[in-house]
Amino acid sequence: MKSRIERVWPALTDSATLSQWMLFESRDLQPIVGHKCQFVSPAGPGWDGIIECEVLEVDAPHRLSYTWAGGPENLVVHTIHTWTLTETGAGLTRLHLEQSGFDPSAKRAIGGARYAWNLMLEQLQARPNSDQQKKGGTRR
Repeated sequence: MKSRIERVWPALTDSATLSQWMLFESRDLQPIVGHKCQFVSPAGPGWDGIIECEVLEVDAPHRLSYTWAGGPENLVVHTIHTWTLTETGAGLTRLHLEQSGFDPSAKRAIGGARYAWNLMLEQLQARPNSDQQKKGGTRR
């Protein structure tokens, strides 16, 4: 039987699962250092909707880090996303996201990222895993 942390890991590393809760479609994310992929959302004025990424670090199932480059012309960001998963004493998985590398003066980009990640993480948290579906509920 997989531990809770091993059940959360695919939500961050499997393109199909990631695309279910993220505001972007994941194109070929693979947890392999050096692997390049894209996250895609609908294009808009001044933006093609494509985020270019490269995997920097993988320590399955505890840590994943990748670059994140793209965005609308007036909000282009080049940052690093680092996901850290730890098991708590209560048998739950703590998921931490750090998005680093913002220009400190880019208040609008930082605010937009914070807003979008809060939405996406709520969607991730609301996803029932297979054990929860069998028990008839979502554990938060």
